[in-house]
Amino acid sequence: MNIQTTYSGQNVLVTGGLGFIGSNLARRLVELGANVTIVDNLDPDSGANLFNVAEIRREVRVIEADLGDEAGMKSAVEGQAYLFNLGGQMSHVGSMQDPFKDLNVNAVAQLRLLEVCRAVNPGVNIVFAGTRQVYGKPKYLPVDENHLLSPLDNNGVSKRAGEMYHIVYNRVYGMSTCVLRMTNTYGPRMRIKDDKLTFIGWWVRQLLEGGEIQIFGDGSQMRDLNYVDDVVDALLRCACHPAARGKIYNLGGEPVSLLDLARLMVETFGGGKFALVPFPEDRKRIDIGNYYGDYSLAKDELGWKPCVPLREGIKRLLDFYIENKAHYF
Repeated sequence: MNIQTTYSGQNVLVTGGLGFIGSNLARRLVELGANVTIVDNLDPDSGANLFNVAEIRREVRVIEADLGDEAGMKSAVEGQAYLFNLGGQMSHVGSMQDPFKDLNVNAVAQLRLLEVCRAVNPGVNIVFAGTRQVYGKPKYLPVDENHLLSPLDNNGVSKRAGEMYHIVYNRVYGMSTCVLRMTNTYGPRMRIKDDKLTFIGWWVRQLLEGGEIQIFGDGSQMRDLNYVDDVVDALLRCACHPAARGKIYNLGGEPVSLLDLARLMVETFGGGKFALVPFPEDRKRIDIGNYYGDYSLAKDELGWKPCVPLREGIKRLLDFYIENKAHYF
């Protein structure tokens, strides 16, 4: 498997392509010589941002549409060799505030998209962006793909439904689908204007504005993080590797406590402050506690491993927003 040549000249569709991970993936695909189409509905609650693709805007086709828009998606799906399905609702708190939107985006619309693919392009290779949230509060660490699935919030439930629709369409219809369960992804082009989608992005904003990073609880909670370039590499490997068909893979990285992560970000930024604060009640009820994933299956079958060290990734992240913050506040 040669990533450098696999995608050259290929037609590739990225749903959610104006968002954080999708736009980084689209940029990489353009570098590899792919013909890239982006579908995004520019939901104001998502991470969609046209600036994310400003440098490649003339090299990609952008379609503004919902995943559940069957007519719009038919024209987008036809003729595609690869489909990276990153369109979805990612807010955990938002899924509790508006559960039916979460369900419609992450489950109903996913099923409609798969039906469109089955009708007009059943041979397309599909990767679905899953989440570690489907596991809920871990029973053991690191969490592997055999761990019990017991989501703590509506987002985990809807994302589980979305991923299983993809797996079922592989088993029943022979479509090439796989699922990548992501953990905390960070890097350039993430939403930082609020804390709806990612605590890391919100911490970045506090540093840039001279605010205070607030760590819920005692700060001992463990998390693993993946720099977005490593996640893009995993997506590219999943889509074209024969072993990935019908499979579910965890991503993961070296575990770090939230307190140590805040210290690293302050140190790298060269200033800032943080404080331990009590958990807000709405977040405490859906907090997963300690989590870090076992990515050995992806390593063994796909040859994937995280390559960007946390310290280097945090520096790249902060440097990007120091230069481009006006486009993300």
